[in-house]
Amino acid sequence: MGLITGLLTLPLAPVRGVVWVAEQLQQEAWRSWGDPAAVQRALSEVQALRESGQIDDEEADRLEDELLQRLLPPEPPHPLGATDG
Repeated sequence: MGLITGLLTLPLAPVRGVVWVAEQLQQEAWRSWGDPAAVQRALSEVQALRESGQIDDEEADRLEDELLQRLLPPEPPHPLGATDG
């Protein structure tokens, strides 16, 4: 970045800093969201809730499915205009 560009974009520095912090927070959230250890802890909590009778089997199964989906890679986006079928 040149001197003039740096001076002209100086007022945007706080915005760039906020954007950088937001990106870092998002990356950490995604890392912890799909962390196998975190999913295992959550599965253990679901099992404990099921055993204590606080949730029924149907709710426990739904929660377990949601947790296991977090371990799977995301599906690639569909191209624009593509339809199923």
